[in-house]
Amino acid sequence: MKKRRPLSVGLGLGFAVFLLGGCAGLSSGPDGKRAEVVSAALSQLGTPYRYGGNEPGRALDCSGLTYYAHGVAGLRIPRMSLDQRRGAKPVNPKALRPGDMVFFKTGPGSHHVGLMVDGDRFVHASVSQHKVGYARLGAPYWKARYLGAGTYLE
Repeated sequence: MKKRRPLSVGLGLGFAVFLLGGCAGLSSGPDGKRAEVVSAALSQLGTPYRYGGNEPGRALDCSGLTYYAHGVAGLRIPRMSLDQRRGAKPVNPKALRPGDMVFFKTGPGSHHVGLMVDGDRFVHASVSQHKVGYARLGAPYWKARYLGAGTYLE
């Protein structure tokens, strides 16, 4: 029996495609790369979380998700979240766009990364949810732990 995606997954993916430019030219130019990265990340909604996970559809951790999503778009980025932050071009939090990465300090020696989907939501491999899901950048938990944003996209 084929596993069906929840309605929210399809709506999220459809919204991202609409947000990033409709039907024409999604795979060309900088916005096309953004659409590819966001689409790839959203395709992993519901994938189980596992520390060190690097298997799309089976198990991902936060940096495994962002590494995978960028790879689908033909972009090579570092595998670990701290290295992803170090290598990314900084982005002003007031100028965040879909596909930009957001970085957090979640504990001593622990870093976390997510991928912006819209003006407030990001997709990430969540330890607490035990799966890839959405969170809101404006939520008190994430606001208190926010380190910055960066991108490997134009």
